[in-house]
Amino acid sequence: MAPSSKYQQSPPTIQCLIENALIRITKLDRKELCLVGASRTDTGVHAWGQVAHFTTPFTYDSLESLHAAMNGLLPPEIRVREISAALPDFHARFSTKSKIYHYRIYNGLIMDPFQSLYAYHSAYRLNPCAVREAAAYFVGKHDFSSFANASRNDREVDPVKQIFRFDVTEVEALLQLEVEGTGFLYRQVRNMVALLLQIGREALPPDIVPKIIAARDRKELAKVALSAPPHGLCLMSVNYNQKVLEPPEGYPPASFGRSHQVSKCKLTFY
Repeated sequence: MAPSSKYQQSPPTIQCLIENALIRITKLDRKELCLVGASRTDTGVHAWGQVAHFTTPFTYDSLESLHAAMNGLLPPEIRVREISAALPDFHARFSTKSKIYHYRIYNGLIMDPFQSLYAYHSAYRLNPCAVREAAAYFVGKHDFSSFANASRNDREVDPVKQIFRFDVTEVEALLQLEVEGTGFLYRQVRNMVALLLQIGREALPPDIVPKIIAARDRKELAKVALSAPPHGLCLMSVNYNQKVLEPPEGYPPASFGRSHQVSKCKLTFY
């Protein structure tokens, strides 16, 4: 190491911060907790509806104090919205029915500073009709190899995914893309959005989408589009069959947060 260089420690991941909070509360180590998230998001991607599971040998009369303690230990930009007991065979990732992502595009000449952290700025006026027409080609079951970046964690992942819907909504200067599917390959959503941006700029025709899907080759997409920036993307929801979400018999109800009111909690922070 050169004398003038300095070791730079990577910032902690959200999973690491949540694990640290659970370790402080439960006194268990990481291997015992075995925290698993439903979706592994890239750096810079937001998550409103992330779901995770962890294992604990303890029983609780109420989950509200655990919930409040976790949010008290986490930084203000990270919040646990609900805690619930789960069935033994529940898995946050493999029990999913579908996932919903939003990608927000600010389509005004001058970027709104209040949108800058959560929306990509396209100063070039997009054609929402062309974007909507192109997005419809993604719906259905396809091999999405052309839209996947290589990932060391998913060397043998199945490239065939089903997309249920791909909606395009325009509200004043904001263009919101909402896609729901069984699952997504590494950077698939950002790569699909990148192609839609090129189509919205009228640099490409909408019917190029099925041609690139059929190629099943990432190089074909790379010829015309790069991945869309991460900050416009947000994991909005991870959906499960209602049956797998029901708490086991004899366990406390879900904590306050998404759909419950605060009742009794001795801890003052939340």
